[in-house]
This record gives sequence, structure tokens and C-alpha cells, in this order.
Amino acid sequence: MESPPVAAPAGTLEHWAKVKPDAVVLIERERQITWGELNELADRLATALAAHGVSAGDIVAVRTRVRSEWPVIVSAIAKLGASLLGVNFRLTPSEVRFVLEDSGAVALIADDADLAPLAALPGELGLKLAAGIDAPAPGFVPYASLLQTAPRRWQSGGEAPLVVYTSGTTGKPKGVVMHHRRADAGPELLAYLADMSKGYRSYDEDTAVLVSMPLHHGSGPGQIRNGLRAGARIVLQPRFDAEDVLRLVERHRVTHWTGVPTMYKRIAALPAEVLGRYDVSSLRSLGIGAAPVPMPLKQWIIRHFGPILAEGYGSTETGMITALAPDMQLVKAGSSGLPHPHVHVEIRDGDGAALPTGEMGEIWARTPVVIRQYLNRPPLGPDVLDERGYFRTGDMGRLDEDGYLYITDRAKDMIISGGVNIYPAEIESVLLTHPAVQDAAVIGVPDAEFGESVKAFCEIKPGHTASVAELLAHCATDLASYKRPRALDIVEELPRNAMGKLLKRELRQPYWQTQERNV
Repeated sequence: MESPPVAAPAGTLEHWAKVKPDAVVLIERERQITWGELNELADRLATALAAHGVSAGDIVAVRTRVRSEWPVIVSAIAKLGASLLGVNFRLTPSEVRFVLEDSGAVALIADDADLAPLAALPGELGLKLAAGIDAPAPGFVPYASLLQTAPRRWQSGGEAPLVVYTSGTTGKPKGVVMHHRRADAGPELLAYLADMSKGYRSYDEDTAVLVSMPLHHGSGPGQIRNGLRAGARIVLQPRFDAEDVLRLVERHRVTHWTGVPTMYKRIAALPAEVLGRYDVSSLRSLGIGAAPVPMPLKQWIIRHFGPILAEGYGSTETGMITALAPDMQLVKAGSSGLPHPHVHVEIRDGDGAALPTGEMGEIWARTPVVIRQYLNRPPLGPDVLDERGYFRTGDMGRLDEDGYLYITDRAKDMIISGGVNIYPAEIESVLLTHPAVQDAAVIGVPDAEFGESVKAFCEIKPGHTASVAELLAHCATDLASYKRPRALDIVEELPRNAMGKLLKRELRQPYWQTQERNV
């Protein structure tokens, strides 16, 4: 006698495909995909990936812009029990090679309009599969052909772990495995995750979330996966455009949208007649983060959209640390909010000793999802992760008497430009490969639109010459466009202390002394 089918767990793709197969889940421009179609496509892709040797525990690299194929791919990977590695579509071929090699990824799916620069990677790295979504190339099979596979029926075992590459102070990218919603989650983790999904942050079947954030770090994938779990509609914006955000909100009655400050600045800069053209009353929640939010911008957002803005602070290594609720945005001006449940924050001095309330020091945080090591790396040492599980964020800040966190400076050199993390050591290492460069320093300087932009300073070797244009062109050969310096000064000598240590604070000081924050 045949056993009855096992019911799909609530919140899985299979569950929603059964409950409402004809309801629309994905919207990208004029294309719409229903829950039933999404599950069918994911089953087909999972079957094709398995036929190429991809199995549970493997890592599949995905390099795409915001598009409807991404939810199909992540759902297929979840059905296999594999992990998804988000690869920034702006990385150069050499940067892509490093990430694929370092992670041990076995497959690559990419939507590059020209795959020729990546054509050598599948063979040289021994990938089990390389697929091109939009363009053919030697070594890449058409993504569409994978969807022609006769499917078997798969059941998701849970969400696919997401692998995100982040650089540290060494400038070498390192992988972080984000696998928060797992079967063995304990009560602290469950309470932490529940807090992420309550109140103004909650998603339900009436939610329509607009996704504009890229899909190679936590925010964009998080919005999509939260939407899939809740049975919501997901509207995808392949390329950010300020007016298009308003247009999509009105057309699809969007309830939730998250952006970085640069995106909001571009919306605020639209002419008044454009801003008044669109009905945005459907919005219930706006999220902002990834970079400091200037108070005038925050005040404009609240005036235009209403008191629905929420701000968050966290990192790839720790997950979210604090949140500032909509009703506290102007009450606790300049704050990044209160720690989430089961998150603990300490402010410490340079020797690691805890500081009293109100004093500024380095931020250490313990969360239920803090990493213990980077992918394929040894466990973190006590200078980064102490014996009590506190992670050294590299940011400077203080706690007020109510427990609200204020971020005032950055101990690390990281630059945040348009919400994207840029690591000076990586840029400096490229500049130092130029035969005329003796030493280099890279800092972030204030930028009205992006928050910060990249500026480089170079010392030239005695007897050598190099122009600014030549050095900028040198950077362009090995760095993704967003990492390249927007300005470069050639200096006689970089500032150093008596021990010869480079004093970047002295380089920053002329640019930041009139700013309200040093980050």
C-alpha cells in the first residue's frame, strides 16, 4: 500500500505552492511567476544540478543582478541541501577566480552580458557546471536548457545557507557562512530571529516587498527569503532608479522597502512634482542601514513617507546587532538603536577593559549568530573573538543610559560608499604593484551622494615618475569599478609615527573635521 504524501512544512516553497499555486509570488518588470511555477522551475533546476553532480553540502556560486532567476536558483539549491555563494557582479575575473577557489564552489551561474572574461574559469577550476543566463560562452551551458530537465519532486530541508565574502583589515576576502534558520536552532537563536520578524519588520501574506538591494550580501537575499517564507509577493527592481522605486510602490502596492542612504538621497533629490506624482500610502515599513544616516535625510524620509523608518546596525560576521524603531528615530537622534534579544554589546578601551556608560570606545558584540571562523580558515583568535563570544566589530561608539548604541567612528579602515564595504588594504596592495609606487594609503572622504568616496595617496620611489592618471589607470586593471579611487594625490611623504606606523587619521582629519560623524 502506497504511503500518503508527507505534508510540506509551513513556510516552505512546497507549502505555498500547494496552498496557493496560482497566486503571484515574483514580479520583475512585466514578468510574473506564481508559486506553482516557482516550485516547478526550482524542481527542474534542482534535478539538472543534481545530474551535473551537485549534491548536499556543495557550494554553488551565483553572480547575478536583482532578477527573477535568483529566487528559482536559491530554492533549487535549498532542495539539494547545498549552499549559495553570492558573487558580486562587479568583481573582475581575477577577483571571481579567488572567491571560487577559496570557497571550493563546484558550480557557477552567471548573468554577465559578456561571459568571455570568465570563460577559462570552469575548465581551470574543474567546476562541475557553469551556466550563463543571458549570453552563451565556451564552457558555459545555457541556463534555459537546465530548465528543460524532466523534474523529480524535491522537498526543501530548510533554507540554503548563504555564503558571503567580506574583506578584513588584511584586504583578503574571506567567506562567512550565514545559516541562521537551521533545524538545530536553540531558544536564544529562535528568540533572536523572531525579533527580526515582528512588529514593523513583520512579513505576512499581504506583504509586497520591493527588492532593490544587490544579491551578493545579506540584505537583498534576506528580503527575498523572508518574503518566500511568509508567502508574500516579491517585486524585483533589476537596476535601482529613484523614480522607479516610487512607480513600483504605487503600481504593486508595495508595503516594505529597504535601501541604503544613497538610494534615499536620490529619491529626496527628485523634483517636487515627481515626488507628488506617486501614491506611496501602501508602504508600512522602510528600512535603512549599511552606512551612517545623516539626520537631515532621516527627517526628510519621515516627513515624506511618515513615521515608518527603521534603522539597523550589524555586520556580516555578527548578524544584526541593534535596531532603532520608527517611533524612536527622532527621540534618540543619531543612535543605531537597542540590541536585539540575546544580543550583548560592550564598549571597551584599547586594552579590552569594559568602559562605563557614556564613554566612547570600541564596540564588541555577542549575538546568537556570531561566527567562530571564516570559511576554510582556522578559528578566530581572542583578538577578534574573545572567550565569552564577543566579536570585535572594529567600530567605535558609546552606550547611553537607556542602552542605546551610538556609533561615532571606525577603528577599522573600512570605507562605506553607497552602502558597499570597501577595504583600503585591497586597493593599497594593487597600487603597490606599480613599479613607481613606494607606499600607498587609501581613505574614505565625505561624499554628498555616497556618504564616502575612495581617495588614495601615493609616495613615489626616488628616481621614478608616475602621473595621477597613470596610477588611476593601473587601479582600473585589477579592481572592480566601485573600489577604484575617485581621487589620488601624489605626496612626498605619508604621515607616520615614531615607529613608522602610517597615521591614516591625519590623512582623514582635514576632510572630516567639519562633519558631524567620522564615519
